Amino acid sequence: MALKPLHDRVIVKRKEEEEKTAGGIYIPDSAKEKPQAGEVLAAGPDCKTVKKGNTILFAKYAGSEFTMDGDELVIMREDDILGVFA
Repeated sequence: MALKPLHDRVIVKRKEEEEKTAGGIYIPDSAKEKPQAGEVLAAGPDCKTVKKGNTILFAKYAGSEFTMDGDELVIMREDDILGVFA
């Protein structure tokens, strides 16, 4: 990755969206919500609680979305992270 986040920012790739429910019903693209979990691809030098490779849960409208090398990514402040999966 050629982009390095500054200060307390993190770059996150959202988890893949579910194609169907637990009951086997397929979800159309228009009804899908964006996942609020993802993997940290890079963390700025001032981040204290997360590092590259962590899977996190973040606020629904956190950060700014952008596309890089065909991947949809989100850059956000560390404060927008709600938790780290153990």
